[in-house]
Amino acid sequence: MSNKAPEVLASKLVLNLNEPTKLTETSWIQPQKFVGVWWEMHVNKASWNYSDVSNIKLADTDWNKLTPNGHHGANTANVKRYIDFAAKYGLQSVLVEGWNVGWEDWANNWKEEVFDFVTPYPDFNVAELQQYAQSKGVKLMMHHETSSSVTNYERRQDAAYRFMKDHNYDAVKTGYVGRIIPRGEHHDGQWMVNHYVRTAQKTADNHLMVDMHESVRPTGLHRTYPNWLASEAARGNEFNAWSSGNPPEHETILPFTRLIGGPMDYTPGIFQIKLESWNPARNQGKQVHTTLTKQLALYVTLYSPLQMAADLPEAYEQHLDAFQFIRDVPVDWDDTRILLAEPGEYITTARKAKGKDEWYVGSITDEQARQQQVKLDFLTPGQRYEATIYADGKGASWDKSPMVYQIRKQKVDSKTTLKLQLAPAGARPSASSPLASKTWLPIIQHPTKKPDQCITGRAF
Repeated sequence: MSNKAPEVLASKLVLNLNEPTKLTETSWIQPQKFVGVWWEMHVNKASWNYSDVSNIKLADTDWNKLTPNGHHGANTANVKRYIDFAAKYGLQSVLVEGWNVGWEDWANNWKEEVFDFVTPYPDFNVAELQQYAQSKGVKLMMHHETSSSVTNYERRQDAAYRFMKDHNYDAVKTGYVGRIIPRGEHHDGQWMVNHYVRTAQKTADNHLMVDMHESVRPTGLHRTYPNWLASEAARGNEFNAWSSGNPPEHETILPFTRLIGGPMDYTPGIFQIKLESWNPARNQGKQVHTTLTKQLALYVTLYSPLQMAADLPEAYEQHLDAFQFIRDVPVDWDDTRILLAEPGEYITTARKAKGKDEWYVGSITDEQARQQQVKLDFLTPGQRYEATIYADGKGASWDKSPMVYQIRKQKVDSKTTLKLQLAPAGARPSASSPLASKTWLPIIQHPTKKPDQCITGRAF
């Protein structure tokens, strides 16, 4: 307990009350950044389902005879495009949702058998994509949406994980959308809590990493099962695409609630803030309640060893200077300092990259613009750094001008105090590393309805 918010966030009590790891060897667990066939479905540019029929029986359907709808996202050519993007910009893996049969009849139907987790759609060539990804030095990430038919998933997990191992997948994102089967159970009930633990153990037995969506709020079990890299378990970025969205203060609250229990796959990195550009008819008025640079700062303020660059490749290719921050920011850290924080208002976090003298600082705010002074006294005394600062541009705001930003460099040291100007619903990320040791510290700043900012660092 503390009356100082940064001290609350610095506590490791919840984590350390869990049992030590049950795993004897963990070298196969690799924190990573990934892209994926995912956001384009949320913004109505593509579909999870291959055909537009319904009421399908899994065991009795000849999927080759279904009429394609023409906008199925998980097709071989499109997945190769994501693999090429990941390889070109140094991202480790590619998630593919909608690759397996059953999506025609999955949502809100409370059906027992929807997916079998081993049968691809006719336009998804598993063997070809396995070879193509391997030739590019990129891994493919499996997706297992269960439609909350959890008994069905448990019956099929052994076969599903064998399929993954046979095709060189070493990480899986599970999903639990809909009402739980067994009927009468709930996402946060004891039966499902036991299922999540069984899944963590079973994936560990197969040397597979797991990211669970729509799961129960974490309670530090990633200490016991370090292959349980992340969970969603709260309103992630996707809610901005198909609901009223997350308010600008949302990400300043999560560290004090959801993230106390463990890392979150929030899926940050949305650059095309106004969603109408992807599908004007279906996305009228929809947007993410953020500025572009706040999306960068989230990589520092919201911890996860599994971070997605969640937008489409074409959105990043239009802003490669800002995308450089996503390429540089680590997902594994040696040290974390909570510099400034107040629940629902703002948070400024500094993190030191694993095994390097590189620091990344992220600062975000709610819907109010703010000014902050941040001391860089965590830097090595006597060492000079070059900070790269990603900031909201003049006139930036989450609602009217969310994609206006600027990038600048500044020499800093442990005696420097940065003056942060945070715009409405924005942020400021940055990175910096010591000049003498050929490293640098980048910084990001952008406006929100309450300003946000982030600082980061890497070698140069």
